[in-house]
Amino acid sequence: MTPHPLDVETGIEDPHLYSVDLAPVSKADRKWGVWSMAALWISMAACVPTYMLASSLIEGGMNWWQAILTVFLGNAIVLVPMILNAHAGTKYGIPFPVFCRASFGTNGANIPALMRAVVACGWFGIQTWIGGMAIFKIAAIFFPSINDPAAHHFLGISSAQFGCFMFFWIINMFVVVRGIDSIRILLQIKAPLLILLGLLLLAWAYRAAGGFGPILAQPSLFDVGQPKAGQFWVFFFPSLTGMIGFWATLSLNIPDFSRYAHTQKDQMLGQVLGLPLTMALYAFIGVAVTSATTIIYGTTIWDPVDVLTKFTNPALLIVAMFALCIATLATNLAANVVSPANDFANLAPKHISFRTGGIITGIIGIVIMPWKLIADPTGYIFVWLVGYSALLGPIGGILICDYFVVRHKTLNLRDLYRSHGEYRYHGGFSFIAIFALLAGIAPNVPGFLVAIKLVPAESVGDFWRHLYDYSWFVGFGISFVAYLLGRTLAPTRK
Repeated sequence: MTPHPLDVETGIEDPHLYSVDLAPVSKADRKWGVWSMAALWISMAACVPTYMLASSLIEGGMNWWQAILTVFLGNAIVLVPMILNAHAGTKYGIPFPVFCRASFGTNGANIPALMRAVVACGWFGIQTWIGGMAIFKIAAIFFPSINDPAAHHFLGISSAQFGCFMFFWIINMFVVVRGIDSIRILLQIKAPLLILLGLLLLAWAYRAAGGFGPILAQPSLFDVGQPKAGQFWVFFFPSLTGMIGFWATLSLNIPDFSRYAHTQKDQMLGQVLGLPLTMALYAFIGVAVTSATTIIYGTTIWDPVDVLTKFTNPALLIVAMFALCIATLATNLAANVVSPANDFANLAPKHISFRTGGIITGIIGIVIMPWKLIADPTGYIFVWLVGYSALLGPIGGILICDYFVVRHKTLNLRDLYRSHGEYRYHGGFSFIAIFALLAGIAPNVPGFLVAIKLVPAESVGDFWRHLYDYSWFVGFGISFVAYLLGRTLAPTRK
């Protein structure tokens, strides 16, 4: 890697804020073009959770095109903060936690970084569980005894399931230890692999069923005369918030990737081409294949792993398992390890490297017991996705307001790595940013407490419960305005 000027001017960087992993990427090393950025998103978006994303929307009452349109619209909306936050990464070559120092302070940056990291740990656990279950379900065909209902259970799952989960976890950790270059190689392999697998599955389903089956023909339950007539918008907005929440994490830490982009045009065009269309396409493949399974097997099968286990050819099963594992592994590492590894490294750059941060991510991913997070499709959207979007929306509002409105896209690069520079504020903390963050989160707390059943619904007013359905928008807007007012009343000192 070409040395960055900061690397060679000694005495400028504070060792508590600077490390090789957090250093700006030099212009010579920013080699990602349009295709590299698009491939990044194609690789991350084409995954099992995306395949199953529309399932909860259809089960909630939408017809197929309403579900796919909701997925597309949610990703088109989250693309806006994604492109905006990516700007600083491309212009200055800095990762997400360093970008946060401008608005939150050199020490305060750990607050949004750790909030983002905890969410990523949850996603890491979910993706690792999905990969482990793919191994378990296909292994159960060759060794039926591991699927015995009377088998010993551990933490709510069988010992065999936990063993497969840990096996896939170890594979993830092995790649993390190998470093960031191994992740890039996996992404290059995975992008065409899972798209091809999805299209082949789509072609098989159409041929075997003689069409795409009943789901594509069934009406919306919200239509006139249907059981949920007139309730579409009540279901639509929290669902849209959930779709935004799916990639709300990456809309914050996208500088971790855009720092490698050659130009702003490359990062913007690459993301536009790679994200919304891939999400909509893969969600459609999930709906269409699931609909066809109703005809082929007489039952609706949403999980692609369950569909693949219906095949009897051993060679085909092994190839399918390998493809799913590679696909899930690549998505998991790129989307859920790169950012928290940098975030944890930001806590103590001198002592925590990218690899150490990745291992910390993996350990937390086990502790949160991801199989419980996705056990209920409704809880997956209304508790997990909507819940953490209530936390991340406010951060996005603060970062975008600070960078584009307050600072007009101009940062003091050297002071981002100095303890006593422009971004020191009060002991390294920006109280304006912290207040704006809390202001954006607070209105969503009552609705969240109802969603996780910690307080009864009747104890919280209808206004607060319905406000939670728009948590990302509410948090983003309030924090944006609160931060702008704070900086207007108390301008930053240079």
